[in-house]
Amino acid sequence: MPTERLLLIIEDDAAFARTLSRSFERRGYTVLHAASQDEAAALLAQHNPGYAVVDLKLNGNTSGLSCVQMLHQHNEAMLIVVLTGFASIGTAVEAIKLGACQYLAKPSNTDDIEAAFGHIAGNTEVELTARSTSIKNLEWERIHEVLVETDFNISETARRLGMHRRTLARKLEKQRVK
Repeated sequence: MPTERLLLIIEDDAAFARTLSRSFERRGYTVLHAASQDEAAALLAQHNPGYAVVDLKLNGNTSGLSCVQMLHQHNEAMLIVVLTGFASIGTAVEAIKLGACQYLAKPSNTDDIEAAFGHIAGNTEVELTARSTSIKNLEWERIHEVLVETDFNISETARRLGMHRRTLARKLEKQRVK
């Protein structure tokens, strides 16, 4: 793990970012905050953080995956955790491929994120589920896979899935069924 405790939070929800920043500062981190990829790039020109927390979906339907890629290119040793309220297998796989060390579904707290920074090696002891994936989960995965392909463009995603835009919006507003 990096010795310098400089953390970059890329999160467009100002209240959540402020709460997360305060919590990490109490744990001895120096925290930088960016609400967009452009703001993060400007901070990277002046700083070299060892840690980053990236929201998967930023304002304007911008994908946090491009932020992960930028951060990893800036510093391959940076420990990057992706936080999302739109968790899917597709985005998790892409986040890891692009350089994230962990992918956490919201709500996650500072303890979860800090544990994720420390848990960068794989674990062969993870329990396998005996239950097959439900139709609702498969639909959820496919929707999010296409969302990633379209950079979170709702209209284009709906067109590719062959559904009305409002129908897709309603599905995305519903709580994920397990």
